[in-house]
Amino acid sequence: MKDIRKIKKGRKITQGIFFSLFKIATAINGIALLVVISFLVINGWRAINWTFLTQAPYDSMTKGGIFPCIVGTIIISLGAILIALPIGVSSAIYLNEYARPGKIVRMIRLGINNLAGIPSVVFGLFGLALFVIWLGFGVSIISGALTLAAMTLPVIIGASEEALRNVPNTYREASLGLGATKWQTIYRVVLPSALPGILTGAILGISRVAGETAPIMFTAAVFYTPSLPSSPFDEIMALPYHIYVLATAGTEIEATRHLQYGTALVLIFIVLGLNLLAIFYRTRLRRRL
Repeated sequence: MKDIRKIKKGRKITQGIFFSLFKIATAINGIALLVVISFLVINGWRAINWTFLTQAPYDSMTKGGIFPCIVGTIIISLGAILIALPIGVSSAIYLNEYARPGKIVRMIRLGINNLAGIPSVVFGLFGLALFVIWLGFGVSIISGALTLAAMTLPVIIGASEEALRNVPNTYREASLGLGATKWQTIYRVVLPSALPGILTGAILGISRVAGETAPIMFTAAVFYTPSLPSSPFDEIMALPYHIYVLATAGTEIEATRHLQYGTALVLIFIVLGLNLLAIFYRTRLRRRL
């Protein structure tokens, strides 16, 4: 009995230690996020006003606002997700529902995992070579959206495949037993059950593409354009590239310091807003299931 008590006590101590470590790690992440946002708010709140949010920059970027950058960021982020989500979900369906386990499937998954670790600048050079030059799209929204879609595909495929894998096999067996075809089972039973998890992948994808600079500086973004885009083949201004320009290539870097922080703060709130919309929709789906 004493040995059993000692074992239980040791397990509780070990469990308490690991739980404490997990809490500390979570607290560190939360504090780091709070510090970053506080730093941006302290240094950038003075720049944010109605003019800043609704006008284009002028006078060597030292005056005006970032409205074209906001529009460009939203357009290219949503465009990338609209391209990547159907392709990523279709790929996940094939890998999880149709592909036979074997060497080829393992190689495909290995390739997807490796793509997730490739630096974003490499995707930018890939988009420059393929979409801008070879396909002749030029520096445009479509080139940037396709490049960002390729970059976020591994995240969406991984999250979607995991969501499909978590759907109980009894759902599939019950549907097939009632006479449904395999595709009807996937479309009407498996996908609705996995949709909240798939949206998690979409949220992660939006968070990544909205803040990327390297891919769009080669494929879509320009230093300055006075008009809003009117077609997918127009070039755009974007918040991440605008921050980069103000901080490194502007003619009066110190004079635009508060604009840099203000632009970064707006970018964070846009990403947060897009994420909250996706999370809200995901929560509603979960309540229906």
